[in-house]
This record gives sequence, C-alpha cells and structure tokens, in this order.
Amino acid sequence: MKLPFDHEKLNALMEKSGVNLLLASTKDNIRYLTGGYLFFFFAHKDAIGVSRYLPMLGYPKGGPEKAFYIGNAMEGWQHEVEPFWVPNIKTNQWHSELTGKEAGISIRGLGLEKGTIAVEKGFIPADAYDSLRRELPEAKFVDALFILEELRAVKRPEELALLKQASEHIIDTMTNVMKSTSAGTTTYDIAERMRKEETQLGLDFEYCLTCTGPSYNRAPSSAPWEKGNILSLDSGGNLHGYLGDLCRMAVLGEPTQLMKDLLGEVQAIQGAARSAVKSGITGNKIYEKALAEQAKCAHKTEIKFVAHGMGMIQHEAPRLTSNGSVPYPGSYENRPLETGMVLSIETDLKNTEVGFVKLEDTVVVTEDGWDAYGDDARDWVIGEG
Repeated sequence: MKLPFDHEKLNALMEKSGVNLLLASTKDNIRYLTGGYLFFFFAHKDAIGVSRYLPMLGYPKGGPEKAFYIGNAMEGWQHEVEPFWVPNIKTNQWHSELTGKEAGISIRGLGLEKGTIAVEKGFIPADAYDSLRRELPEAKFVDALFILEELRAVKRPEELALLKQASEHIIDTMTNVMKSTSAGTTTYDIAERMRKEETQLGLDFEYCLTCTGPSYNRAPSSAPWEKGNILSLDSGGNLHGYLGDLCRMAVLGEPTQLMKDLLGEVQAIQGAARSAVKSGITGNKIYEKALAEQAKCAHKTEIKFVAHGMGMIQHEAPRLTSNGSVPYPGSYENRPLETGMVLSIETDLKNTEVGFVKLEDTVVVTEDGWDAYGDDARDWVIGEG
C-alpha cells in the first residue's frame, strides 16, 4: 500500500508516545494524511443544521490496512472521483456526536478499546469527544497535536513547490498593489484588492494585515494611505492547503532617511537570523544571531523578532523558542533542524514618527544553508500615488 506520508515516521512517533491509534479530525491533517483530499462542500464552513461537519481518520499504529475514515453523507460523490488510500470508509454522518460514536465503534472493532488514543484535543467538539469516551470507557485519550506536527515538519519536494508558488504569488500581488494604489485609498480597499488579486492567481485568500503610518493598527479600516506615509502589507494565502505568509513595506513618494534607517535595521536582523539557518542548527542559535544584531541597532527597544515553523498552518513545527510572542513550548530550541523544514522569519519595529515597519520572509532549511521563497521587494517599494 502506497501512502502519501511517511508512515514509518508516524509509527515511530506513535511508538515513542505510547499511542495505539491516531484519530485526526481537522481538515488540515486529514488533507495531509490523505494526500490532498478536502471535501468541497465544507471547504469553507463547518456548520450545518444543528451540528457541524466533522470528518475523522483513524490510523492504528503499524496497520494502515486497518485505517478507517468517517465522513459526511454527501462525501461518497467526491470519493468516487477522488479516491484515497484509506481502505475502510463510511460516509453516513450529519452530526459530530454520531461521528464520535462511529469512530468509537470502529476502534472497538480493531480491539483497541483499552488502548491509548491520540485525538486533536484543541479541535474535537465536546459532543464528539463525549461520544468517544462513552464508547471507549477504558481507553486513555492523549493529544495528537505534537505527533501530527512532527510528522508534517519536514516538507516533501511537492509541498515545497506549493509553498514556493504561494509565496511568489503573494509577493507579486503585494508589489502590484503597492505600486498602483492611488493616494487616499483606504487600507480596507487595499486589503480587498489583495484578496481579489490573490484569488485570481489561484490562492485561497486568508488575511491581509494593513497598516499606514504613523499608526500601528493593522486591521483594515477607513485610514487612507497618503503621500509621504508608509504602508505595511502582511498577507497570507494558501495553495492547495499550503500557506504563503509574507510582509513587505511601501511608501508613497521617496522614503525619508529615517525610513531607510529603520528598514535597514529590520533587514540587518533578518539577515543575521537567516545566516544561522542550515541543517543541524538549533532554534536558540537562530535567536542568538538575531538578538545579537538587534542589540546593535539604534532603535533596538522598538524592535520585536520572531521566527517559527510554517507549512499548512501558521506557527507549526519546528517551534524555535519558548519565549516568543505566541506562547508554546520551543521543542526545537535545542534540537537540530532538518533539511526540508520551513521557517517564517519576521522582524517588526514600531516608531512613533514613521509607524509600523516589518519584513517577514519564508526560509527553507537546506543541507548547507537556506533557500528563500518570494524573496523580492525587501526594500522600500515606491508607490506612484
């Protein structure tokens, strides 16, 4: 049986965690485990009637031939035209509570009713979890998050190709919008242009954080981009589930010397962090390089540096620090990075005179260094107004 993921790695992760069966229930992880399947009817929304869409894929350790999938009653149509590897498929559910019950019955049928079951605790609805526990009163339930993100951490070539294309589309859209936006256009209208143009390039638009100086507020609003002011665009869009997420800067007119100095400091910190990246380096070494460069900056107290893993979601493994702005355990603080891992490296600076200055780059770990995706427009983009 050919599987679209590294099943030997998954088996080893489950063995290390003492898990007998993995139960995935988020669309991202099911998409990953099935090799790209996403039920089109619920691609953008889960709620229906009195419940919600809740697919579940059960993978018993070392037994892909015993894996099962439970889906919505309408999914059979898509399975006919987009079959995937899971051998035991049931598409008969409309309620999340019944999905949990059906999964429990399937697990009992595998003789694992007393086993350790890994579920996505942060994402499984309470009624589905309660159903599972009723069907499996002697089972132990643990969190599947860290198993699944470790499984996804090293990207295959086809995954990297999607991340590269998504990143390049976002940068192309940003530079086009920045260069062609008229003075007085609101950040709401700028974000809407980003959405339309990213969508036209085939991305599923997720967000655009917009900020025009000297404000630090990055919510799209009625604030106009005026002559002499800066514009920060930080946008995310995904291609077949893989996220591009980058930030670039523009100014209507020529940048002042202060603007050049501020972005120069941001560029220097980004460069220092990138210089540390290669296979075998630990997360704390990347932070050490970046923070050492920050300490040299004239505006060091106005600067924040963050680096994190990315792929299907923001801030996935490898997690480089336990002390970042988003709180989570830094599992790769002292563990070596591997070739094929993907990092988002970002530095922002808040200056009362200029506003919010930021770069965010997508960097792929290689054997002897790094590669960057969508790496254009890292200096001031000049808007024509």
